[in-house]
Amino acid sequence: MLGGLYLRLCLAVLLMAVMPADGYAQQASTTSSYTSASPPAFSALARADPAGSQIRDTWGGMEVALRLSQGVPYRVFTLDAPPRLVLDFREVDWSQLNRESLLNADRAIGVRMGGFRLGWSRMVVDLAAPLALDGASMQVNSRTGAAELTVSLTKATPEEFAAMAGAPRDPIWDLPAAQALPRKPAPGQADGPMVVVIDPGHGGIDPGAQSGNTSEKDLTLRIARELEEALIRNGNYTVYLTRDSDIFVSLERRVAMAHRAGADVFLSLHADALAEGLAHGASVHTLSHTASDRASSRLAERHDRADMLSGVDLSGKDDEIADVLLDLARLETRPRSEVLAKAIVQAMRDAGGPVNKRAHRHADFSVLKAADIPSVLIEMGYMSSPRDLANLLDAAWRAKMIAAIVTALDVWRAEDAAAAGLRRQ
Repeated sequence: MLGGLYLRLCLAVLLMAVMPADGYAQQASTTSSYTSASPPAFSALARADPAGSQIRDTWGGMEVALRLSQGVPYRVFTLDAPPRLVLDFREVDWSQLNRESLLNADRAIGVRMGGFRLGWSRMVVDLAAPLALDGASMQVNSRTGAAELTVSLTKATPEEFAAMAGAPRDPIWDLPAAQALPRKPAPGQADGPMVVVIDPGHGGIDPGAQSGNTSEKDLTLRIARELEEALIRNGNYTVYLTRDSDIFVSLERRVAMAHRAGADVFLSLHADALAEGLAHGASVHTLSHTASDRASSRLAERHDRADMLSGVDLSGKDDEIADVLLDLARLETRPRSEVLAKAIVQAMRDAGGPVNKRAHRHADFSVLKAADIPSVLIEMGYMSSPRDLANLLDAAWRAKMIAAIVTALDVWRAEDAAAAGLRRQ
């Protein structure tokens, strides 16, 4: 059994060595590369081959076997609460894999594959009980370039598993170091456009809500792009998206991107599915440590659980002093977010909605926790409602709601600038 977490990260381009008679070379247990006089050509994207891929129980634990069309950089680690095995790769096409046939182990209760971030892919295996990493190796065929990755796990106590679990710290994967940013004037107090960061919910390995062939991650990206275009045409806004393709972005990184962009406003877009109470109509959420109702609480659980289910370790809780400072910053930011939320609700209502009967709600969403950026989460509608789903798929309805959001931002910006002097006093 390996002590600590087991990290396999081969970040150099994989070149082949002179192989033994069976055509495969065993990659060393430490990071290394092999070279030959005439390495095989690689395609741009590795493909997972279902014929040689399976997750199966072994006598003492479990084994994950993956066959890929070419060798790629990868790393393997485990996360706890709940126990998961995480495999990251340079981009892999998972489309040929069938989850049902891939998963053939009683010691695993689920498996997910998808995009993790631009150029990188992830597989997450949900474990029925703690299993410690025992080894990982990749063999690459010298003639075809095809690769076979084998990851072995062995039984472990919960205490042993927890001690070894954790995402590796590496600058290629982790957030940048904290930097002091210049204090920004309030929106409208300086010349130039206001910076708006639009956050299309979900993406990549996390599809969000689904209804038939429609997924929340696709809808939110479509709406975000349309809102981006409308704001740019307005001329008073600089716009950034937390994702512009079908990739996974952690909740922590979304907020960090807003800070890096120097955001004046953060808008997170969602279109969830919530059967309880037959929820329908648009709603706007602002941050609260306690949900305003059961529906808001359930939505917060769904949105924030995405990071845990996708294998991302949101570690590093605020210490006591930092928490106090953040709360002080939120004393100014929270009322501004409340005013923005009310402006969006009113503009959507004026545009014909429909809006939810409790259109302004409160919940403890992680993406709203930037202490110094007014932030709201907009549920454009509920995919569990046939009427809302039809609206969300209707370009004319989306255009009407997007125009309402732009109008609300215009109104809020003027009011917020007028109140800036009072806040400073």
